[in-house]
Amino acid sequence: MAALMWRALACLVIALATACGPQGAWASTPSYVEITAAEAAPADWNATTPPSDGWTPVHLIDFWDARWPDHSGVVWYRLHWNQDNADQPTALLVNYVSLASAMYVNGSLVYRDASLVEPLSRSWTRPQYFLLDKPLLKQGSNTLLVRVSGLASYQPGFGTVEVGDPAVVHPRYLDGVRWRYELQMLDQMVALVFGGLFAIIWILRRKDSSYGWYALSTLLSFVYGLNYTATTIWSLTTTDAWEAVNAAAYLAAGCSFAVFLLRYVDRRWPRLERAFLILNVVSIAAVCVAPTPSGIHRGWWFAVGGVIYYAATLGFAWHALRTRRTDHLVLCACLMIPLLVSVHDFLLYYGIIRSDRYLLAVTSPLTVIGMGFALAYRFAVAMRRVEGFNLELTHEVGIATRQLSDTLTREHTLAIENLRIGERLNLVRDLHDGFGGSLVGAITSLERSPPSPVGEHTIGVLRELRDDLRLIVDTTTYEQAADLGSLMATFRHRWSQRLELADIDSQWQFDGLDGLHLGPAHSLDLMRFLQEALTNVLKHSCARRVRIELLADGERLRLEVSDDGLGFDENTKTSGAGLASLRARANRLHGTLQRTTAPGQGVSVSLDMPAIAMPRLPVT
Repeated sequence: MAALMWRALACLVIALATACGPQGAWASTPSYVEITAAEAAPADWNATTPPSDGWTPVHLIDFWDARWPDHSGVVWYRLHWNQDNADQPTALLVNYVSLASAMYVNGSLVYRDASLVEPLSRSWTRPQYFLLDKPLLKQGSNTLLVRVSGLASYQPGFGTVEVGDPAVVHPRYLDGVRWRYELQMLDQMVALVFGGLFAIIWILRRKDSSYGWYALSTLLSFVYGLNYTATTIWSLTTTDAWEAVNAAAYLAAGCSFAVFLLRYVDRRWPRLERAFLILNVVSIAAVCVAPTPSGIHRGWWFAVGGVIYYAATLGFAWHALRTRRTDHLVLCACLMIPLLVSVHDFLLYYGIIRSDRYLLAVTSPLTVIGMGFALAYRFAVAMRRVEGFNLELTHEVGIATRQLSDTLTREHTLAIENLRIGERLNLVRDLHDGFGGSLVGAITSLERSPPSPVGEHTIGVLRELRDDLRLIVDTTTYEQAADLGSLMATFRHRWSQRLELADIDSQWQFDGLDGLHLGPAHSLDLMRFLQEALTNVLKHSCARRVRIELLADGERLRLEVSDDGLGFDENTKTSGAGLASLRARANRLHGTLQRTTAPGQGVSVSLDMPAIAMPRLPVT
């Protein structure tokens, strides 16, 4: 990219050097001669023939506003050349005429603009080429008379003339057309295309106001550029009105370009923008109300527009050098060269230098390159952001999908669990209302019967069944409201009475159970485990004291039941199912069972299990 830009810059410098070179550099050769000496005489608008006196020698290029500052009308120019051979066709090239003209070779009309009075035609936009032959061309001295119609305020004048071999002069004519007309037309088309493109982008993305302002500035530049390509002034009736409109368009284009550069670097200066608006409203009002003074004094509007253009471009250059953003630097480089070239055009416009060529249109491709790069750069940045957003969105969607899947799985599991709990609750209620009622009725009936050993034994068995049923009911019916501490309080009350009847002193220690909820299944298994351990104490230990500890510490829950009973040998095989039941419940609780005993030293049974089956509920 850098090498390409340097090559383009080198080609541009060569082209500018060629265009800015003095006309005298085209030295006369035997093939053609360049005429730079002529005579001029002023006349009024209605003059159809040259004056007989008042001729003044002039050097071409000649702008008569310096010689006759207040003269608006007609000036006749007379040139002579010597034709050695009239038998061969000779080319005649008139490089510059401003504004309208009629041309006579040896008294015969060879060219005439459509309008030699207001509204004047505009011949200055391109050179004129003629191929002369007998009888128009004479052997020896030949005369070219040119009637130039112009206004003193708009640099009226006449340029150099070249006469010679058509094979040499015609390429020079094409070169002049290319530099003075075709490049300007190309600049017009580029401005129109780019203005339309950026206008469409702005319409589709209204928040990117910089595109809209650039489109407006290019479209206004198109209007201003018509000054270099239009050969008539269309519906306007005076050249003054045309020049006033042209100056207003230039001022509006400069203000729009300044606002574009501000918006491009994400700056908004409302006061400055309001000042630009007021300035343009005043210029447009002046065109509408007083077109003639506005056209004559258009230099002031061009000066203000030029100051705005230079200030905006130099300010943008300073910002680009400070921020070092790639698109800003490239656009800055592409704007600085047209800015430097515009100095030549301003000097030419204000008459400080004399030439027939404005060169700013030559640098229009650089502006196109800069804006094209800026647009492509922003598009690439936007695409990278979109791609990054798509990747992030894909990642977030994946996470959300997994979370949703997990949530649905949990909800499905909870739904199944709730269904099981509902069925369990229905079963428990049926047991409570049916089997429980029958047990209570049977116990009441036996208690009211005459005492007997068999009756007492039966009552005890029925009470154990009743307590066991209560244990199932408690852990199933109230699982949503009761924590482990509440369940153990009821369990402790029942078993304390039973151990007391067996003359066994019980010591209970609970810690950290408030707010701990294991769920109905684990709560029931834990109480069954504790019930089985205490039942073994009642049936086999002959103990006088038993200690029950249930402690919750962090994520672990520890249960230990120890007595001072007879104990037994660890290696002795037992025929009961109590130990197997304890192991089975410990496995269901994902816990570890330990048993310590020795003859005469009692038995200690402990269970270490996780306490994370369900979250802790807040304690109220």
